[in-house]
Amino acid sequence: MICLTPILKTTDMNFKNDFAQILLRGKMDITGVRESVQNILDDVRENGIEAVLSYVSAFDSWQPKSLDDLLITQEECKKAYENLSLTTKQALHKAYERISAFHQKQKEKSWFDIESNGTVLGQKVSPIQSAGLYIPGGKAAYPSSLLMNAIPAIVAGVEEIVVCSPTPYNQPNQLLLSTLHLFPTFRVYKIGGASAIGLMAYGDSKAGIKNVDVITGPGNIYVATAKKLVFGDVNIDMIAGPSEIGIIAQSGANARYIAWDLLSQAEHDELASAILITDDLALIESVRQEIQDILPTLKRREITESSMKNRSVFIHTRDIQESIDLMNEIAPEHLELLVDEPFSLLPYIKNAGAIFLGEQTSEPIGDYLAGPNHTLPTGGSARFFSPLGVEHFMKKTSIISFSKQAMRELGTSCAHLAEIEGLQSHQQAVLARVDSLK
Repeated sequence: MICLTPILKTTDMNFKNDFAQILLRGKMDITGVRESVQNILDDVRENGIEAVLSYVSAFDSWQPKSLDDLLITQEECKKAYENLSLTTKQALHKAYERISAFHQKQKEKSWFDIESNGTVLGQKVSPIQSAGLYIPGGKAAYPSSLLMNAIPAIVAGVEEIVVCSPTPYNQPNQLLLSTLHLFPTFRVYKIGGASAIGLMAYGDSKAGIKNVDVITGPGNIYVATAKKLVFGDVNIDMIAGPSEIGIIAQSGANARYIAWDLLSQAEHDELASAILITDDLALIESVRQEIQDILPTLKRREITESSMKNRSVFIHTRDIQESIDLMNEIAPEHLELLVDEPFSLLPYIKNAGAIFLGEQTSEPIGDYLAGPNHTLPTGGSARFFSPLGVEHFMKKTSIISFSKQAMRELGTSCAHLAEIEGLQSHQQAVLARVDSLK
C-alpha cells in the first residue's frame, strides 16, 4: 500500500491553479439534486406524513404504515441505555457535562439602557420556541452529533425539540437510542434525507405535527440542499458539507500524530478532506510513510483511502507565514496548529471553524468532549459562518421607549430624515407628537 495523497509545492509553476481547485472543494453539486429535492419538499408540504412514509419505504428499505411506526419511544431509549456498559455511560455523561458547561457561557442576556432624557433602549433575548435536529444515520451513527445539537438548544431554553434520523431497515442504532435517553422530552422520528427536513420545516397539521422554527445538524448533499431550500420558511444553522481537517506543522512535529489526525477526518466520508501544510518536506515524507503503514489496519480502509487519494493534499511551503496565509484561504472546518508555540500563531489565524492548539490537542477531542460544538462550517464557509451554538436557538428583539423629552429633542431630526426619503406619513406620525408637545 502506497500513500497516494498528492504533494503540492508552492514553488511549482502550476501551484496557483492546483491550489484554486482546493478552494473549490465546497462547491457541492447542488444543481444536480436540486430538482429532486424540491420535488420531495413540495410533496411533503402538500401531503405531509403520507409522503414521508413513501420516502422512508423507498430510501430506507422498510415499510412504515403510520406515524406511530416512525416514532422512537422512550421505552426503547431507556432499554438501550440500561444495556450500556458503565464505561460508556460515564463517557456519555462526561461529554454531556463538558458540552453543557461550555455552552452555558455562550448564553446572552437581555439588556436595557436608560438615557438622561428618559429614552429606554434595549434588547430582549428569547429562545426559539421549537427546533428540529437532524442527526445523520447512514454510513454511521453519530450520538456525539445528538449531544452537540441538543445541548445548546436546551441551554437556550427551547421548549419543543424534534429529532429526525434515518433508520435503514428499521434498525435503530443502539448507541443513538441510549443517548436519546438523556433527552426524555424529545419527539424522535425514524426519518432521514430531504423528507425529514421537509416534515420539520412544514409539519402536518392533520397529523398534529407542528413545523419548527429552526433546523440544525449535518447531513449528505440531499439534506444540505433541502436545508438551503427551506431557509426562509425556517431558520437553519449552516450548509454543512463533508468533514475536513487542516494541519499547520513545523519541523520536528510528530509524524504519527499528524497521520492519525488526518485519517480521523478521512474516515468519515470519501468526500472528506485532509490537508497538511508545512515548510518541512521531510516531515511530509514521514507522514506519508505513517499513513502507508496505518491504512491496511483500518476498519474503514476503503473510505479513508479514497478520501486520502482524491480529496486530500500535502502542501510544501517556503516558510510558516506562507503556511498560515494558505490555510486562511482554505478556511478549514478543523485546524490544528502543531508548532512549538501555537498560541503565538493564534492572532494570525483568520478563518477556521475550530482551532486546536498544540500536539496534545487531537481533533477528535473536539469531536466528543472538549466542550465547544463540533457542528462547524465546512468547504471554506468558515470565512462567514460560525460553529453551532446557543445563539442559533435564540432570537433578539429590539426594545424602544421614547419619553416626551426625548421626542422634543429628537423628533424634528427624525421627521426631517423621513421627509428627505419622501415618506410623508412617517414624517407626520412623528410631527404630530412633536407639535402636541410645544
